[in-house]
Amino acid sequence: MKPLPTLRQLRYLVAVVDRCHFGQAAEACLVSQSTLSAGLQELEDLLGATLVERTRRSVLPTPLGREIAERARQLLKGAEELVDITRSAADPMSGALHLGVIPTIGPFLIPRVMPALREAFPRLRLYLREDQTARLLDQLNAGKLDAALLALPYPMGDLETEDIAEDRFSFVCPTGHRLSGSDPAQPVAVPSEDLLLLEDGHCLRDHAMAACALDATPHNTAFQGTSLHTLVQMVANGLGVTLLPQMAVDSGILRGLDLAVRPLAGDRPGRRIALAWRRTSGRKETFQRLAEALRAEMTRNDG
Repeated sequence: MKPLPTLRQLRYLVAVVDRCHFGQAAEACLVSQSTLSAGLQELEDLLGATLVERTRRSVLPTPLGREIAERARQLLKGAEELVDITRSAADPMSGALHLGVIPTIGPFLIPRVMPALREAFPRLRLYLREDQTARLLDQLNAGKLDAALLALPYPMGDLETEDIAEDRFSFVCPTGHRLSGSDPAQPVAVPSEDLLLLEDGHCLRDHAMAACALDATPHNTAFQGTSLHTLVQMVANGLGVTLLPQMAVDSGILRGLDLAVRPLAGDRPGRRIALAWRRTSGRKETFQRLAEALRAEMTRNDG
């Protein structure tokens, strides 16, 4: 029978390729540097090829080493999913779950639902990672995350998703603004020349522009917020107007500020909150039950 690399050896290789540093790779693998170095040498001897170039000051993966590491990632992910399937069969709502969440959802949804999730699933340990959508999807596809809370529409590739809630937009402006009346704000009336949005990379920017049927280059590009809290402060200082998801408004983000809030008129302009996971994951029941619990909690709070 042909001798095969061990998962431990492959994990050592991936760690070294990712960090180009033996010490940091060993720390990530929870082993000593000598143990990691010996394991990597055994892998090279087994394959009969040099996978990393070693000097006194640096460690550089060879082209073959990078290719082997990429294939190793898929093997490691598959092995982890085998373990997940076994554990999930025993108790789907137990163990560690690494959940990604985007910045325009995390601060407003997580504090709202975490007490109920802890009570419903006391054996489930949620580890949260907040980042922009594109980077979360990269980590999800690479197996570094188990699932992610995202806003749709967004290109999801081969991931499975389950909708949790609709999140409508509200128009926010200083009191006294011409659109600060009691009626819902018409999307076509929102002034694009002073519409403040999040900087590029946040999917909420695209969702807000779509809600108002704006093109990809609004007139006001001098002021772009890094967070919804920043946008609110900019509006409060008279720099323009903005659109906020109802989730943020309900959380009290406008509390204490002299701002007017109006619903955005139209055919439910807004975004969809969804849970996404890899189609090949062995924890589908876990994610479906988590999505169901999130949906129930949000419906209860909205009511």
